[in-house]
Amino acid sequence: MESFSLILAIVVVTALAFDFTNGFHDTANAMATTISTGALKPKVAVAMSAVLNLVGAFLSVEVANTISKGLVDEAGIRPEVIFAALVGAILWNLLTWLVGLPSSSSHALMGGLIGATVASAGFGAVHGDVLVTKVLIPAIAAPLVAGVAAMLATRLTYRMGRNADAKASEKGYRAGQIASAGLVSLAHGTNDAQKTMGIITLALVAGGAVAPDSDPPMWVILSAGIAIALGTYLGGWRIIRTMGKGLTDLQPQQGFAAQTSAATVILASSHLGFSLSTTHSVSGSVMGAGLGRKGGVVRWSTATRMFAAWGLTLPAAALVAAIAEWVCGFGDWGTAVVAVFLVASSAAIWKISRREIIDHTNVNDHDTPKAPAEEPAGVVTQAIAAVAPPPAGPAEDISATIPAPAATDPQAPSAASTV
Repeated sequence: MESFSLILAIVVVTALAFDFTNGFHDTANAMATTISTGALKPKVAVAMSAVLNLVGAFLSVEVANTISKGLVDEAGIRPEVIFAALVGAILWNLLTWLVGLPSSSSHALMGGLIGATVASAGFGAVHGDVLVTKVLIPAIAAPLVAGVAAMLATRLTYRMGRNADAKASEKGYRAGQIASAGLVSLAHGTNDAQKTMGIITLALVAGGAVAPDSDPPMWVILSAGIAIALGTYLGGWRIIRTMGKGLTDLQPQQGFAAQTSAATVILASSHLGFSLSTTHSVSGSVMGAGLGRKGGVVRWSTATRMFAAWGLTLPAAALVAAIAEWVCGFGDWGTAVVAVFLVASSAAIWKISRREIIDHTNVNDHDTPKAPAEEPAGVVTQAIAAVAPPPAGPAEDISATIPAPAATDPQAPSAASTV
């Protein structure tokens, strides 16, 4: 029993470590556009986001119940299985953070849990209907819905403000961005902190510490909220740079539209118990806002790398978790080997990240070698630029106008995407 209690404690600590990585990995979801447009200073933005993440953790437990009661069969799930799942999720979070790609922490956790469960109990222990309806379908629908909503909201915003004073309008939308960023942070805490609550509750059920079908205990809710808030305050500056400057160049009007659209989608999904990826929602809304401004562009090379990371998240985390579960199956020494591997790998990733430090002092500098470089305009983009009408008013002033196809130097850099 003493050994069992030890493994259960290890699982809880590892789950909170995942929650911590979730916080700094997903800070960009709430604050990247606010930071990139200058609406808030970077450190102020992440502090505000951390507080609201903590508050959001107490608003609902529907998503936690989806994970702890719905995704896998609780019967036969051992604490070691959950530990292996967390190993896969944490390593994927750290790898994508290192390269600055906004992938889904939610899907990393789901993939890890599925892979470890299959390795331990077979495919029959995974509830396929829940996986499809509450994980996979929202993964596809969320960025599309948020993107279309943000694109329409951006166009409406510019149309309504086309005769307004540009400086006054920009100032007003910066204030609106702060409010909408707060809403996204609140929604993130409501959705993402619950995933760790669900995992810890599942571990407690597997260990016999709480009864099956129990809601998360209050100490679980509190600890998960604190862990994600601390991670958020550190700021995932690498991903903030990609989200704020790498996908598109946003003006305050676009930032406001993107954040409001994403927050609406996330809060609705939390209410319905969908384990939605906030990363997918916010990324979709940022791209939609980029396309919604006349002359605005999306850097599709960056978006393509991001889409590839999204597609790899579930299977990659599942594979690592399955291998970890297989090693844990050798007994206590196997679990110790996996724990040492997790700590060593995390330390190595952190050490590699020190070669190029990105923090609040340079997060908006996007002309470094690691940042998305400006790309030459593609044929389709040039054709659109040639026939596009000029902006209707000062509120639609575009700072990065796409060069016409008659440019004399075909290699000249452009902020537009290669299409």
